[in-house]
Amino acid sequence: MKEVPAFSVDDFAENEVRQLIVEGHAPIAIYSLAGEFFATEDTCTHGEASLAEGDIDGDEIVCPFHMGSFDIRTGEVCSAPCVSPLKTYKVRIDQNTVYVEVAQ
Repeated sequence: MKEVPAFSVDDFAENEVRQLIVEGHAPIAIYSLAGEFFATEDTCTHGEASLAEGDIDGDEIVCPFHMGSFDIRTGEVCSAPCVSPLKTYKVRIDQNTVYVEVAQ
C-alpha cells in the first residue's frame, strides 16, 4: 500500500465530494463530511456513474444515475437499485493535506 496526496483540506466545503484520479487506479471519491474525510471508489457499483457528481444527503452519497445511495463512512448500500457495497480507502490528514491509501 502507498499513500497519495489528494487535496488540501481547505479545498473542500462542508459536505462536499470530489473525484481523485490516481494513475493506475480506478477513480476515487473523497468526501468532506461533518469535519471528517472519507474515500470510496468513485464509480457506482450499479451503473457507470461518478459518485463525485452525486449529492450528499446526511451520511449518504446519492448516485446521479439511478438515485441509489451508499453510506459514505462504510461504503454499504443504503437504497436500491444498488446492491453491492463500495470499496473504501483509508484516509489520513497531515499538515492540512488529505492522503488516501491505495494499492501499489
